[in-house]
Amino acid sequence: MTDHHAETRDLGRLDAYWRAANYLSVGQIYLLDNPLLEQPLEIGHIKPRLLGHWGTTPGLNFIYAHLNRVIARDDLDMIFICGPGHGGPAVVANTYLEGIYSEIYPEVGRDREGMRRLFRQFSFPGGIPSHAAPETPGSIHEGGELGYALAHAYGAAFDNPDLIVACVIGDGEAETGPLAASWHSNKFLNPKTDGAVLPILHLNGYKIANPTILGRMTDEALLRLFEGFGYEPHFVEGSDPIPTHQAMAATLDIVIGRIREIRQGTLADGMAQPRWPMIILRTPKGWTGPKEVDGLKTEGFWRSHQVPLSGLADKPEHLAQLEAWMRSYRPEELFDEAGRLVPELQALAPQGDRRMGANPHANGGRLRRELSVPDHRAFALDVPEPGGVQGEATRAMGQLLRDVIRENPRSFRLMGPDETASNRLDAVFEATDRVWMEDILPEDVHLAPEGRVMEVLSEHLCQGWLEGYLLTGRHGLFSCYEAFIHIVDSMVNQHAKWLKVTRDLEWRQPISSLNYLLTSHVWRQDHNGFSHQDPGFIDHVVNKKADIVRIYLPPDANTLLWVTDHILRTYDRINVVIAGKQPAPQWLDIDQAAAHCRAGIGRWGWASNEGDGDPDVVLACAGDVPTLEAVAAVSLLREQLPDLCIRLVNVVDLMALQPKEQHPHGLPEEDFIRLFTRDRPVIFAFHGYPQLVHRLTYKRTNHDNFHVRGYREEGTTTTPFDMVVLNELDRFHLAIAAIDRLPQLGADADRARRRFQERLAEHHDYVRQHGRDMPDVADWRWPGRGTAAPFD
Repeated sequence: MTDHHAETRDLGRLDAYWRAANYLSVGQIYLLDNPLLEQPLEIGHIKPRLLGHWGTTPGLNFIYAHLNRVIARDDLDMIFICGPGHGGPAVVANTYLEGIYSEIYPEVGRDREGMRRLFRQFSFPGGIPSHAAPETPGSIHEGGELGYALAHAYGAAFDNPDLIVACVIGDGEAETGPLAASWHSNKFLNPKTDGAVLPILHLNGYKIANPTILGRMTDEALLRLFEGFGYEPHFVEGSDPIPTHQAMAATLDIVIGRIREIRQGTLADGMAQPRWPMIILRTPKGWTGPKEVDGLKTEGFWRSHQVPLSGLADKPEHLAQLEAWMRSYRPEELFDEAGRLVPELQALAPQGDRRMGANPHANGGRLRRELSVPDHRAFALDVPEPGGVQGEATRAMGQLLRDVIRENPRSFRLMGPDETASNRLDAVFEATDRVWMEDILPEDVHLAPEGRVMEVLSEHLCQGWLEGYLLTGRHGLFSCYEAFIHIVDSMVNQHAKWLKVTRDLEWRQPISSLNYLLTSHVWRQDHNGFSHQDPGFIDHVVNKKADIVRIYLPPDANTLLWVTDHILRTYDRINVVIAGKQPAPQWLDIDQAAAHCRAGIGRWGWASNEGDGDPDVVLACAGDVPTLEAVAAVSLLREQLPDLCIRLVNVVDLMALQPKEQHPHGLPEEDFIRLFTRDRPVIFAFHGYPQLVHRLTYKRTNHDNFHVRGYREEGTTTTPFDMVVLNELDRFHLAIAAIDRLPQLGADADRARRRFQERLAEHHDYVRQHGRDMPDVADWRWPGRGTAAPFD
């Protein structure tokens, strides 16, 4: 047999495999029964609610089949990322054809009954979603929300030198801002130490009901665009299956060869930035589906986007059209009488872990290794007495992260939008540099192709890269200005949902936690102003499942070190840590910090004076600046009202405020009462919006006596102390709030209240005259009175 005949035979088998995937995809959208069409199709065989998306599916099946060919031929290590949002039918169909689906879900066997179950479960109560969801083997990207596929792909490729990540980007998704920025990820991919990403831009021309921008652009315009991004585009276009198969096979061979050349050339020729290949594939939307429905164009148009044929119970002609559509794939040639894929087609799929649905990188917990974390105590600040020294919390954290990078040179990365040095984490540059694959000038500092710090002014990219990195078995941390982490709110939603679902999937192994450091926070954005002042990310995160989220508000450097050590060792969590970077009083030594953080919440004995009984008032605080103001308020009250009994309670783990029944870290009710009493007023100084504390404690004993001060959406460019005054979180307002809830204090309290009000007036005039805070406020230190235990 000539090579031409062999090629024709091979492409014929590949086309049959593609037809099998298309058949299974249509069946998932429409059928409850009669999976092999062994009987004429009846309305009883059809799902009562037709859900799913056909338009993108045949193109995805086409790509998957061709990737299988080169994987099997060249023994490639490759995973598949499905960018189009509702590509679930395709990925499920292909993993079923590979066999991995039935291995994970034995009830969905590779026979007639298994195929019936496969069809029935799709977008059906008690079944599976229409996306490439966590339940779908081979998926690290659900695609329920568009825009993140390519960032996830690059995150998966970093530090995976043997991996190829095939990422299909739909032309609808390509219109999103995150995806548009993601094309620049190639500037951060080091071919010497990282894997390869193969972007496949699938242009079928239409979104839900409109043309796509890239789909209407000419090949010449697309060529200029993607060459400008630094890619080497290869075009494939067609609607006739066999010629399109030929073109795709030839192009994929060129592209895989080019990736191999880049890898080999890089090792031989140094670190020149390569021009990575990509494929631009144009095929009709809804390819191989009904060309017209009710006389209206469907294939190659937006009408094929979801369910081309609907209302089948009322339109028998649609039912007949569906049967003709499904029979056009000739299922009798693809599956035997028992419903099994015929052996000739089974042989086309890769074997074992080379199947994209079984690749360990797509179940990253299988590859995850524990992070080596140095002893955080080695970086502790010496705190001989509470408030006796000043320190920068995140600077100490940066020293710890520096040694984490040294001990984990290929499995830990630090992400952030151009803020590593600004956030006082610059000690990491003693161990590594920023990743940079473009030209490096003599005057540049801390840029290198081998860097472990990834900085780009796109929070979307930082988040997407880190998610892809974690989902493929590695570790990392995302540092960001607090106000702008909101940019990734929606991405956090998706990741939280992924983690929630995978908890119930025994075959999904745990992945490292998604860790955030939020700094340059609301109370120290006095210089940048109102636009940079927003602590609301924690409100957003608290909405997620309790077993997923953790929120930490360490009040000083040593507590931050303990929290950092803790979160880096966790898995399947979203950890949010909020800590300032400015010089601030240090309250606890490292042993006290460890005890306090392990409890998550506690009474600070050195600032309390109630003895063995209940206090007259509780001052509580969560966050570094609120802690400073609460401690200062205690000092003022004890100075002006020496007989007043005060308890100071500090909260590190915010979720401790919830009842134990609502959150695993929740404080038992008897312990909550022990701290906050049954009936005494509680003045709570909180880092964020006050309503959140009320929400977390509304079922608690004594909640009615909680008075919370926090951010009230008041801000501007001003002084640090004026920021807290504007929001009535300052020491004077806190002290007045306490007095106002203690009417039994009488005349002494009235004199103290007037004194505090006078101090607020002095502050108002002083900062507007001098442009800085009053010295006795800026330089205030805890006076160190009291003989109680320093921490309990």
